[in-house]
Amino acid sequence: MKPNPHPTLSRSPRILLIEDDPGLSTALEGVLSAEGLTVVATRRGDEGCTLAETKPFDVVLTDLRLPGMGGLEVVRRIHASAPTVPIILMTAHGTTDTAIEAIKIGAFDFLLKPFEMDELLALVERGVDQGRHAAEALELGGTPTSPGTIVGRSRAMQAVYKEIGRVATKPVTVLIRGETGTGKELIARAIFQHSDRSKKAFVAVNCAAIPETLLESELFGHERGAFTGAVERRIGRFEQADGGTLFLDEIGEMGASTQAKLLRVLQERCIQRLGGRDTIPIDVRVIAATHVDLEDAIVAKRFREDLFYRINQFTINLPALRERPEDIITLAPHFLRKHAESLGIPSPSATPEAVAALSHYSWPGNIRELENVVRQALLLAGNHPVTPVHVLQVLAGVHRPGTAAPESFSQMVGEVIAGAQRGEIVDAYDVLLRRLERELFSQVIQVAGDNQAKAARWLGISRVTMREKLRQYGLKETPDANEPRDPAAT
Repeated sequence: MKPNPHPTLSRSPRILLIEDDPGLSTALEGVLSAEGLTVVATRRGDEGCTLAETKPFDVVLTDLRLPGMGGLEVVRRIHASAPTVPIILMTAHGTTDTAIEAIKIGAFDFLLKPFEMDELLALVERGVDQGRHAAEALELGGTPTSPGTIVGRSRAMQAVYKEIGRVATKPVTVLIRGETGTGKELIARAIFQHSDRSKKAFVAVNCAAIPETLLESELFGHERGAFTGAVERRIGRFEQADGGTLFLDEIGEMGASTQAKLLRVLQERCIQRLGGRDTIPIDVRVIAATHVDLEDAIVAKRFREDLFYRINQFTINLPALRERPEDIITLAPHFLRKHAESLGIPSPSATPEAVAALSHYSWPGNIRELENVVRQALLLAGNHPVTPVHVLQVLAGVHRPGTAAPESFSQMVGEVIAGAQRGEIVDAYDVLLRRLERELFSQVIQVAGDNQAKAARWLGISRVTMREKLRQYGLKETPDANEPRDPAAT
């Protein structure tokens, strides 16, 4: 029998095998035992459930058609009593509906007979790893924060909190500047909540999401008959926010006509509804936000300079997520908790390696992108801990047209093709593959904490291949930490 292949477990991994075919059961037991796994076998579904409910197992292997209880019911019962134990369903009678139903009720994976033993062993190893991940998973602790909570303890965010404190109670217009997805509306709400207007209304308007022809009516309201389709009076957002705060998001996208009317409102503190003659006084604090460089927009005659000075009485510059990566270790659990309930996941968790994978990414979409990736990774992981495999799987499927990030796939391809056009590169295909491969191995070994065995397992390759690639690209000169060192080398 081989030694325990999973040294992080204090005992040999235990496998519960539920298979009514005597020949196949004996064969599977032999193969699994030869890998250093402890196998407990039974041929009835109800007996398998009893065993799983009374004894600890790292992985359950079950057939679909069983005496006593069917495989789907076995999955349902065992998942209900031990939701973190991976269950692999084996069947020669699989259909699309069966596969979907099995995963839906909690199966870890679905294996169609006949299968290769290597395929089964790979699945079992993944299942055992899930048990290890469950033991290593970060404890989220604490209580879920409300949706409007600002999360982050980095120096950059501490500076933002100080700015909020300085300006919250002051009667000045605030401009919040930052990239898309950095959480500008959260900052605006925090200013509002700490102001003396917090008992009144907070009204938010996304200027980029409303056509210019409708934005004036949205902000200032209109009288009946003011234009075609105006069948009744409409109260605008300024009147709705009277006594409170109006948040104008993406103000840099506002058209020239609306800019002129907004400037007049800020100067005179009164509005006129479209089609109306009455001047209506308003008491509204305006907080604006933009990802656009307004100074450049002024030079290009797209934004009024006089309006810029009106809204820019106090500026808060919100840092991009890549400038505060230390906050990811707090943000990731926050988003796990936030989405776990809606996804029906009672105990969300993530491994330290998964958080490391998140921390090493550049996040061009900032916090909004991080939240989306965490939500998708949580959906992939289900009741099991989120691992780097889930994170990398989500990131691999993200497409960002027009991104200017240096590591962007499209930019890399464009650079290689341009070099080929200039005659500087004669083997563009090989050059591109080498660059992509080098980046892949560079990132995976970093996320794996220099553990070559772990990185190889994530990529689905052998450790020999992993070592060769790291040596080929000059990424790792030291031997794998899991392998014995040569005494002569020390």
